[in-house]
Amino acid sequence: MARSNGWIVAIPSLLIALVVAEYFRRFEGSGPNLLCTTAITLALWAGLAMVTRRILFSTLLIGSMIGFVVGIAIFKRSLEKMVMHAYDLYFYFPGPRLLASLWANHRGFLIALVAGALVTLALAIIAWRIEPVRLARMPFAGLCALCILVGAAASREKIERRHTQLYWEDLFVSSFYGSWPETLETLMRGQILEAASTASNRPPILPMTEEACTPQVKPPHIILIHEESVFPPAIFPRLAYDKRLDSMFQSFDGRLRRLRVETYGGASWLTEFSVMTGLSSRSFGGIRNFLQTYMVGRLSDTLPQTLSHCGYRNVLFYPMLKSFISSAPFYNSVGIKEIFDASDQQAPTPFERDRFYFGNALNNLERHVAGSKAPLFTFIETMATHWPYNVAFFPEEKVPGGGAGVDAEMNEFLRRLWLSKTDLEDLRAQLAKRFPAERFLIVHYGDHHPVATRQLLGFAPELEAEDVEIPPDSLGFITYFAMQGVNFMPRPLPLIDPIDVAYLPALIIYAAGLPLPDSDVERLRLMKLCNGRYYDCPARDEILGFHQRLIAAGLLNPR
Repeated sequence: MARSNGWIVAIPSLLIALVVAEYFRRFEGSGPNLLCTTAITLALWAGLAMVTRRILFSTLLIGSMIGFVVGIAIFKRSLEKMVMHAYDLYFYFPGPRLLASLWANHRGFLIALVAGALVTLALAIIAWRIEPVRLARMPFAGLCALCILVGAAASREKIERRHTQLYWEDLFVSSFYGSWPETLETLMRGQILEAASTASNRPPILPMTEEACTPQVKPPHIILIHEESVFPPAIFPRLAYDKRLDSMFQSFDGRLRRLRVETYGGASWLTEFSVMTGLSSRSFGGIRNFLQTYMVGRLSDTLPQTLSHCGYRNVLFYPMLKSFISSAPFYNSVGIKEIFDASDQQAPTPFERDRFYFGNALNNLERHVAGSKAPLFTFIETMATHWPYNVAFFPEEKVPGGGAGVDAEMNEFLRRLWLSKTDLEDLRAQLAKRFPAERFLIVHYGDHHPVATRQLLGFAPELEAEDVEIPPDSLGFITYFAMQGVNFMPRPLPLIDPIDVAYLPALIIYAAGLPLPDSDVERLRLMKLCNGRYYDCPARDEILGFHQRLIAAGLLNPR
């Protein structure tokens, strides 16, 4: 590079670098996270400079890349409440359909994106031409290697990415970088779901149709209750509590049935996904936290869809807003077209007692029964037992908490659990009183443990839920499911205990006395074959073959 025009390269390069550095300082965290993000960016810059032998050109492209990532992340979160993930580059590949959709619905963003790309291209051409002197490659190769080593070391020291990071935090660039390993894992697998590469030798799975679901009598209404952060205290023998609480977790036959879920202390959407789809979130690898985004429109074998074939109207009473982690598009796509969210229910706070949601569901049921003979599927999600536990929930309610030796957090959780038990008993009483001529199957389950159990699992009380690392067989993944009937006797349930959450929707269809679709017949066969396991089934080839048969039947599109 000639000394006379070196400033033409140095000054704009320095300005771009300072802008990126200041952005990182303000928005990309601190400590190892900031160091890792900076090191990766420098490695990309050094690698590009090594190939092109141009400083300004490389600085301009890397700076523009940062700008595009941030801009797209902000735009995407405004629509889906999730920032940019590396898998988006494949999932939303800019084909004609995507461009047509953006032009129709988000024209301003598309124009800005194209304009930004054209400006970047023009500046890149100018930068290429004004930097005629080529630089040696070796210094950049050394810098690239050093930055890779620093980034790798920092990545081991930084806090593991939270399951909520891509939804609520502003770490746009580090989130994008951190999503590359799971994206590469998915792309190398060739699809988002683990499945056998060839068709199974078992009979093909046929889709459920309305003609195939013709119950001899009117099916029961089904009420499915997602009990937030609930587990049966009986699984911890040393936990002191009022044993009358145990009746909450018993099914119609008096048994406690344990459910193995796939998350601890949070990420309820993982359990929701399995309960709706009959699939293990672990079968999707590192993408599993984002299935409610990436599986929209790709599932045709869900619990609500099966119930729709059997004449059910499906509704959801949701304690959050429809926009929460893009929930509404997911639930709509799996067969729940009517969603009553926090706004629709006029919830005074995000943390209402269970009876608040039950009351809204009962009123909707009353309107439905008055105007329709169709069975109703009502999915209710609760919030009373959700963290935090350092605040007394309905302190005026004098209910049992924990016994001797129980810490304050667990004591508060047990208080709230007693309130949930009371509200559940009231729901059953209200159903019997208000709808004496109707039949009901009530199913309720715990989605994951509360963080209040971490001490019972041997962890420090100050540890965050996402820092509780437990093996798949840990009690920390054991919750429960229970089934009761009102004016209705469910079918006898299998005695396998525990079962993985992916089998729950098939058991609901079975217990309701409905004709089972081929897919659920297979799930119940696999449940027995695998002794309640799904992802960790010893006969893993059977699970992967089942996935392939769902794909072959057109019930699941993992690409």
